Order: sequence, then structure tokens, then C-alpha cells
Amino acid sequence: MQRDAGLDQVRSRDEAWDVLIVGGGATGLGAAVDAAARGHRVALIERSDFAKGTSSRSTKLVHGGVRYLKQGNISLVLEALRERGRLHRNAPHLVHSLPFVIPNYHWWEGPFYGIGMKAYDQLAGELGLARSHWLSREETVRHIPTIEQEHLTGGVIYHDGQFDDARLAVTLAQSAADHGAVVLNYVECAGLIKEHGKICGAHVRDVEGGVEFEIRARCVINATGVFVDSVRRMDDAGSREVVAASQGVHIVLPREFLPGDSAIMIPKTDDGRVLFAVPWHGRVVVGTTDTPRDDINIEPRALPEERGFLMEHAARYLIRDPQPRDVLSIYAGLRPLIRRSDTNNTAALSRDHTILVSDSGLLTITGGKWTTYRKMAEDVVNRAEMIAGLEKYHCETESLKLHGAMEDPESTGPWNVYGTDAIGVAELARECTSLAEKIHPRLEYQKAEVVWHVRHEMARTVEDVLARRTRALFLDAKAAIEAAHVVAEIMARELGRNDVWATRNAAEFSCVAKGYVY
Repeated sequence: MQRDAGLDQVRSRDEAWDVLIVGGGATGLGAAVDAAARGHRVALIERSDFAKGTSSRSTKLVHGGVRYLKQGNISLVLEALRERGRLHRNAPHLVHSLPFVIPNYHWWEGPFYGIGMKAYDQLAGELGLARSHWLSREETVRHIPTIEQEHLTGGVIYHDGQFDDARLAVTLAQSAADHGAVVLNYVECAGLIKEHGKICGAHVRDVEGGVEFEIRARCVINATGVFVDSVRRMDDAGSREVVAASQGVHIVLPREFLPGDSAIMIPKTDDGRVLFAVPWHGRVVVGTTDTPRDDINIEPRALPEERGFLMEHAARYLIRDPQPRDVLSIYAGLRPLIRRSDTNNTAALSRDHTILVSDSGLLTITGGKWTTYRKMAEDVVNRAEMIAGLEKYHCETESLKLHGAMEDPESTGPWNVYGTDAIGVAELARECTSLAEKIHPRLEYQKAEVVWHVRHEMARTVEDVLARRTRALFLDAKAAIEAAHVVAEIMARELGRNDVWATRNAAEFSCVAKGYVY
């Protein structure tokens, strides 16, 4: 996956692509994999980096959605559980089963939640991960030693999926490229091309080089998440807004707040959402909030009340109350929920995805969630084949192994998120002993990984490496800031940049990363 080669390919191509996808998050990358695997000629552009927005800021769960089961949205839960099972099978290096404990503090909670999770198991069918069951008070404490024990009566345990969201996005980009697609980060859509009232491509700009050019395509898919309305207005300035953004905030704590291998799930918080405390990469992710936002920003920030909400609820269910000094990172993401005129409560809006087709043929897909990205991709590519007159091919992604998939990812140790590519990373570390050094004492990442990210994963900035190729920014924001200059020096050598570039890039990252410090 080489950016310069891909850029040359799209700039020199005279023939129209079958599909041009605007947006390099979960939805757009999933569509690129689906369309390319079917045999279509596919180009994808992303104005920032892959998964720069919402797709790198999730709760790190591949799940059916317990909240939607409670709401009675059985079809959404059923679809999500099936997709969870498929993703666990197709990307075992990135998705694994994780036990969740629902602590019970009232006599009725055990039967109530126990029956609910049995229904959850049944909906998953043969794609289920493990069966749920009731826990005694002692068993609950054994699974969650740091759980608040006052009035604790027992618990219910069930299994859901966990993953690394940004790493999965990079894997989807690699998978699309493996099937012949050209995927480009730092290329933005500056406008849409129309002929005879129909969209036939886009005016684009290479953000790095500043060069503008055209990409012609038989179908253009708008998969820009919370930003879909801005692209729709390029097509029709009078388009009504379809997205209602909801902000979810998470805090990251040291592992001692939740030792062991189980997560906590609280079915109902003060704002009506579920709350999770999840072990992840040696840390604990606690979230999430649900706050309507009208100001849609590529770098959303946690509001003071959201910070207070998470700290209060973490203290409510953990023996040790977290203090501001304990928070390693705080991050926010915007969910693209479908706007409805009858409610301002984003917790009540559905995560079902929606596909819109404009009079000029622009395909817009929004809504949904990470877990159902594959089904979203299948649906939008099916529609693209229909409206653009593309040859109809069978969808291959239900059983398509993603890039790097391997049966025993744990055998690669700390590099398991790379799957089969871990061999290449290890070779780099062996060839040059200095590359086996850590980028920072409090981070587990090695310098060899940075080289790999530049050479094979299209990393172009320090932020690309520390936020999305590694997850350093999300695991320890202060350590990531301190590691920025080391990463910048390595990247400058690999990209052929000078010291001025390295200093500026490290400083730009540090400016962004300060927003992740509690």
C-alpha cells in the first residue's frame, strides 16, 4: 500500500473508475473492500488519515448492542450479532471474545438481565461467542476484584467482541488494496463533477502537494460519516441535513482499576446509555456519554459535564475512585445518527444505517456503527451496481479473510494486531538493533513499527503513527507527546524530509495531543 504510486495511478488514469468513494472511515473502507473484492475498479479518497474521525474513537467493542435489545430493536441486534461473529472469524488478529459482567445490586436484576442475555445468546445463534450465565456474589468479585461490593448481590456474565478500531481501519485499507483498489489518505474532495445533471466524478486536491485534479467515476459514494451533509451540499446546496451528531467521550485509566480479563457493563446510566469499563491494550477504557452536538469538528473535545459524568460513574462502580491525575487519556468521537424531527435525545435515535440517492446519482450512506460496517458496505455497493449500471457481482465479504488474518494471532505476541505482517516488523527489528528500542519507556511500541507504518501502512504524519497505527495517544497522552520527536525523526528519514519538517510535525501533533490530556 504505497501512497505515491496510488496518487500517480489516479492522476494518470483516463478511463473512469467504476466507484469513487469519498471518506476513509469504517464505512468508506468497508465499501472499498466489498466493491474491489467483487471485481469493480475502485478508488477511495480521505481528506485526512484513515479513521481520523469517529472510526478511531469508539468504545473498542464489536457488539450486538444491549441497549437496542432493551429498546426492542431486535432486527438491529440480530444483524449486529451476526456481523460480530463474521468479523471475529474474518479478522481473528484484531477481534477477540471478551467476558462482560453486569453487577447486580438489587434482587430483581439477576433474573431480569439474565433472561435478557439469554435472548442475546439465542439471537447470535451459531455465530455466538460463549453462553451467558448467572454469577454468585463471590464469583462476581472473583471476575471483577475492584467492583464496588456494598449491596452487591451477584452478577450476570456474557461475552461480546473487542477490537482495535483504528488498526481494523488500516487493515481494511490494506485489504482493499490487496483486491486492486487504490486508497489514498490526505486527498480531499473539493467539488463534484456533473454532466447532463448526473455526477460523474469529483474535483480533488492532494493535501500534501496542493495539486488539484479530477477523478472520473461511474458512481460516487459519500461515506464521510458526520460530514456527509457537507458533501451532499456540493451536489445540491439546498439539501436538508440528515445527520444528528452525538458525542461519546471515554476516559482511559491504568490497568489496576480493572485487573483481570473481564469487563464491566452497566445497563443504564443517568443519561440512559450503557456504561462500559473495558480492559484494552493494558489499560482500562471507561465510557461512554451521549451528548447532542451541533458543532461538528474533526477534533471534538470532551465537555466539562461529560468528564464529570464519567468520573462519577467510574467511582460509583469501582472500589477505588479515579482522580484526574489517574486519567491517562480522554477522547471524544461523534456518532452520525439519523436526524429525526420529533426528538432531540440522541440516546433514543437508532444506529440503523441509511442510504440516500440524490437526483444526480450521488450515493450517501450514513448512520450504522463499526460492528455492522460490512453489511453497510454490502448494501451500498448493491445500490451502486443498480443505479450506475455496473455489472452485478456476488458479495464476497461474508467469508472474506481480511489482510493479515491468521489462526493463532497470539503467537506473534505484542505484534498480534499486525497478523501475518508481524513477521515483517520483527525482521526490521532484527536487521537493525536500534529499531528494537521502544519509542518511549511507558509505551510498548518499538521504533521498527514506525518504519513499518511509513513503508507499508501509508503513515504520513506523527499523528498517523501515534494515534492510529499505534494507539499511544489513546493509551497515554503525555507519553505520546514526549515520544513525538523520536517518531518524527524516524519518519523524516523514511519520507525524505528534513529536520524542519520533523520539528514542525512533532509540534503539530503535540498541539492536538494536549486535548487528550485530562
